[in-house]
Amino acid sequence: MAAHSVKESLRLVMSNCQLYKYSSAFYSINEESSEYFLHSFSKNDVDDDHICWLNYHGLEDRQSIEHLAQNLGIDKLIIEALYFPSRRPKVEEYPNFLYFALKSLLPSGLGENTLIDENMSFILHKNYLISYQDKSSDHFADVRDRIVKGRGKIRSKGTDFLLFRLLEAIIDNYFEVLAECIKNIEYIDDQINEYQSKQLFRELETTKRKLISLRKVVLPMREICNELLSSDSRFIEKENTRYFQNLYKSCSAILEEIEANKQIIEGIANLYYAIQGQRMNQVMKTLTVVSSIFIPLTFIVGIYGMNFKYIPELDYHYGYFIVIGLMSLLSVILIIYFLKKGWLKRD
Repeated sequence: MAAHSVKESLRLVMSNCQLYKYSSAFYSINEESSEYFLHSFSKNDVDDDHICWLNYHGLEDRQSIEHLAQNLGIDKLIIEALYFPSRRPKVEEYPNFLYFALKSLLPSGLGENTLIDENMSFILHKNYLISYQDKSSDHFADVRDRIVKGRGKIRSKGTDFLLFRLLEAIIDNYFEVLAECIKNIEYIDDQINEYQSKQLFRELETTKRKLISLRKVVLPMREICNELLSSDSRFIEKENTRYFQNLYKSCSAILEEIEANKQIIEGIANLYYAIQGQRMNQVMKTLTVVSSIFIPLTFIVGIYGMNFKYIPELDYHYGYFIVIGLMSLLSVILIIYFLKKGWLKRD
């Protein structure tokens, strides 16, 4: 998804609603407030000569949205669903339109604990498509560019093809989120052998949670694509169902990548624990070797530290130096023995 400038983002926030009208011969763009389109967009503006795409950035003006829905004959339950979305995406067909809701995602960046998600809803009619976003982010830059420049088939197709392009843009966001997670995994994999820090392990767990969250979003999207693919709805042309099949395959590919990367994360986590265990074993081995050297020395010192009057060697003129030499010789012998055994080598 192409990044927008700050100026472009501010423009979208100020004009929180955009109306695109287009056909193979022309296009027009009108960016105004939701209150403006309450009075300027109605059933009279919709006909078979062109396609209308009305997109909302933010749902603050509920009154205008409700009145426009009433003018278009949209059920009040749909408006309630916009402001109180269900936890699971769904598809519902009404006599005059097709309604469904889903979640879109955006990359959150390294260090963020959660994904940036957004509830999105669509109302598909034969001649118009209304999309609702509960935030001001713009997911459809490529779709807008296609309409303006006449790229591809979008201006010669109906609203179902426009819907395909919008869903494709959302799935592209899923791919971006997945790519970000994969990048984080590769970074951690490169660093964990050199820096066995707890921070890397925390980042690994965060990435794993992101993959799980991504899966919870992509799986329902695949079900929606499957429903649209197998739907007999009059709002989707039979010749365009193959496009939704491509979306279904894309979602399946994302899910496969998620499972593969979850296994990679588990492998890295096991490696992390193995490295920590190996370091602990090395410490214990070093302590054991040091103890093995000093135990016999402590034994000798303990014998000659007893307070008995008649210890045979107490009267030796060079007894102290003999004992010190014996202890030193014993230490050297033990060190040579441990070196030959390889116990003093660091892995």
